[in-house]
Amino acid sequence: MHNVEIARRLDEVADLLEAQRANAFRVQAYRRVAAAVRHLPKPLSEIWEEKGEEGLHSVTGAGERLATALRTLVTTGRLPMLDRLRGESDPVELLESVPGIGRSLAERLHGELGIDSLEDLEAAAHDGRLSDLAGIGPKKLAGIQDTLASRLGRIRHPVYASDAQHEEPSVGEMLDVDQEYREKAGSGALPTIAPRRFNPKGAAWLPILHTSRGERNYTALFSNTARAHEFGMTHDWVVLYCDGGLDEKQVTVITSHRGSLAGKRIVRGREQDCELYYQQAASAPESHHTGPG
Repeated sequence: MHNVEIARRLDEVADLLEAQRANAFRVQAYRRVAAAVRHLPKPLSEIWEEKGEEGLHSVTGAGERLATALRTLVTTGRLPMLDRLRGESDPVELLESVPGIGRSLAERLHGELGIDSLEDLEAAAHDGRLSDLAGIGPKKLAGIQDTLASRLGRIRHPVYASDAQHEEPSVGEMLDVDQEYREKAGSGALPTIAPRRFNPKGAAWLPILHTSRGERNYTALFSNTARAHEFGMTHDWVVLYCDGGLDEKQVTVITSHRGSLAGKRIVRGREQDCELYYQQAASAPESHHTGPG
């Protein structure tokens, strides 16, 4: 991808973030890096090959998060964040971009295993779920694992001294973002985008929130996946994207219908943490309840 095209996409991210009322400093960071990329004397791809992510940072002034976005653009030609801001996110299309995964398999991964992201796919590639699907033998599985290791940046990341700011966000923090999103979406206080999928009339119905907690930036949207539509959960399941570390994190917050957490909002995949969170909240002098709202 040429530098001009990379810069154009970064500028588009800045424009969309601004229109969707994101933090002004975040908007300006994208504009600043876009301008730096546009005026580089050599292709950014060459800089990446020669010096890795540290080189991307040094020649553009990009922070860790933006350097990761540059790496993704250079190595894959895609920027999932831009697709999301445009309302064009498609989990099946994203899975299909991995060598060895065709359309049919991508649809099965999404439909049968509920895989929506490359992070989900990586977990399934290592916990045995992919091996259980027809057509995924040891050779193909190894190839998928290698591709994901490269694309998710596990290979060339430097070690940073400030590891504390890259820790996983707490479930309390994520549930707080979920509550902010649902309250503002319910009151009509958020800008809306027109998702490409399951939206034949092109209506701008999907509220989008950009917010932050400390060093972490969050984007929140109702789930617009096939499974959310199938189960009638497009206004219950909330997808959170957090870019506070070296790689963007994606989680889904839902209303639980099982056991001791029934009726409460939980972060899917972190049920034990959520149970502890609610136990601690209940025992606190002024307990804070995060339930369906």
